[in-house]
Amino acid sequence: MEVDLVLAPVDASHRAEQSVTYAATIAERYDASLHLLYVLDETLVQRMEDGTVDEGQIAADQQSFTDTVADLFEGTDDRSLDHSAAAGFSPSRLRQSPGSVILDVADELAADFIVVPREPGEDEPEEAIGRAALYVCQYASQPVLSV
Repeated sequence: MEVDLVLAPVDASHRAEQSVTYAATIAERYDASLHLLYVLDETLVQRMEDGTVDEGQIAADQQSFTDTVADLFEGTDDRSLDHSAAAGFSPSRLRQSPGSVILDVADELAADFIVVPREPGEDEPEEAIGRAALYVCQYASQPVLSV
């Protein structure tokens, strides 16, 4: 199997952060690049829009996490670490769920492998990505590891 790009969707959950370790390991094994996709859930996006959450703080948190992953993932001339963000819902388009957002980005980036955290437990029901793990596993055209 040839893997050039591993996509690792993340949110603010502990489970998503743990899955990045697996994504980095797969990227290193296949000498592939790693792309972190920050999936923002409905509640967070609404809070940013109404001003109760600072967008700058969210961006700073994402950059801090990316820096932490960069320490874990050693890029080379052939491999790189990149990141982007996407809203995992749309109040006007019912078909846009966190799962479909992840798959759309995977297709746009031509990702060869996706690593997603498993569905959330009872203590973490608000995880954006965990709710989408089953959808990604069922509909992805790429291999998927759910951890």
